[in-house]
Amino acid sequence: MNEKELMKELKEINLLQQTLGILDWDIQTGMPEKASEDRSEVNSYLYSLYFSKKIGPKIKEAIQYFSEHPNELSETGKIVFEKVKEDYELEYKVPEELMTALTAATSTAQVQWQQSRETKNFADFQEALTKNIELTKQLIPYWKKDEATDYDVLLNQYEPGMSVEILDRVFQQVKEGIMEIRKTLAEKGHEPDTSFLSRKMTKAQQKRFVTGVIEQLGYDFSRGRLDDTIHPFMIGINHNDARITTRWNEHDFKMAVFGVIHEAGHGMYEQDIDEKFAYTPIYQGTSMGIHESQSLFNEIIIGSNRSFWEKQYPFFQQCAEGTFDDISFTDFYRSLKQTQASLIRIEADSLTYPLHIIIRYEIEKMIFNEGVDVAQLPTIWNQKYEEYLGVRPSNDLEGILQDVHWSGASFGYFPSYALGYMYAAQLLHALEKELSIDEVLASDDYRPIKEWMKEKIHQYGASRKPTQLIQDATGEVLNPQYLIDYMKKIYFSVYQVAEFSSEKEGK
Repeated sequence: MNEKELMKELKEINLLQQTLGILDWDIQTGMPEKASEDRSEVNSYLYSLYFSKKIGPKIKEAIQYFSEHPNELSETGKIVFEKVKEDYELEYKVPEELMTALTAATSTAQVQWQQSRETKNFADFQEALTKNIELTKQLIPYWKKDEATDYDVLLNQYEPGMSVEILDRVFQQVKEGIMEIRKTLAEKGHEPDTSFLSRKMTKAQQKRFVTGVIEQLGYDFSRGRLDDTIHPFMIGINHNDARITTRWNEHDFKMAVFGVIHEAGHGMYEQDIDEKFAYTPIYQGTSMGIHESQSLFNEIIIGSNRSFWEKQYPFFQQCAEGTFDDISFTDFYRSLKQTQASLIRIEADSLTYPLHIIIRYEIEKMIFNEGVDVAQLPTIWNQKYEEYLGVRPSNDLEGILQDVHWSGASFGYFPSYALGYMYAAQLLHALEKELSIDEVLASDDYRPIKEWMKEKIHQYGASRKPTQLIQDATGEVLNPQYLIDYMKKIYFSVYQVAEFSSEKEGK
């Protein structure tokens, strides 16, 4: 065994992974509905090949050999080998038929979820979700190391080192901070005018604007594309193919505009990973939380910045072809940051968004640590929305059926969104020690921000753990207070809370 043989095997594994990725993109963007059963068979077959190679004899041989002869690997080879070994130790005990069964189940669940959204009835999705949960529970004993709870095992799939103990503490701090901010806004704030936000802006007009914006931010369309889907996502196929998707509403431009900016953040991350890691398991984000930090930095940190919108508003008005010409910039900007309780996570404002995540986190804990009855989930969901946000879904579409994640058995994923938001605020704090984000976003060249992120986060792919990346980039471990302080700054300014409102904001 030598390094060249290892890299050849890893490339073959990666080529199968790319194929599965393209098929998944197709399922979510254009596959005919009746093709579901046939596609499930194809996916199961290819995944079986992929998984059997990941834990196959050549990888096993490489782990045995290079564990004893690490000096025969290059520096890049050592980084890749450690990741291969880590993945192997996580998966080699898992029966191949169990992973194949899960792949088939999620393919079926994706279609059932789409159908249940049409009927707005959770009962049409319940059987598929139950199957996904049962199979995941069967997998947990094979994945478990020294985690305290079953749900900790799933959290570690997406955010290494994360636990219920940490999240309970951090989420409590964030929840209390948000509640305090909302209380202050209700008592002292001045509500922005949003009456014009529902004005019609066609899909073509929105697309012209947002594609122009994300190109300026650094998304490379020669190595990516934008497609329509039910639930927006980014999928990294390879170093020259990072695809993004969105959904459009001609009377709510914010949904697609901010959604595309969000997904472009994911895409920019994957486009910027050092190419020396191509065709290896290092060529991906290191965790879902770090991945979300990049998309939320784009969507919320940049997307909340007054200088950014002051620069972009004339282009926005031009793309809208007169629809917003009578709206002043200040009124337009303030309208973007309105906060109010809502039912749909991906349409939530940046203040209440973490509450949507905390609800899902608590429900997933109940599923895997408490064995809650799946049939009770819609009721629990509705109760929590009423308790946390003061709103109650009138049907399952605007309730428990709104997210795609459970159809893909992505249990443990949701906390990554809130972690990403916290990471993004902490990264902003560190970035502003080196450059003025306001000055950059007011300029004609946004590259300094992207280059900073590439240097601190993007280039490393999965070669460094999230805790190390955040420590190295910011000089400290995760600190949720930066997010709370950031939200206070933005919302107290927009809502003209006296002690925080700037003279400029009041114009």
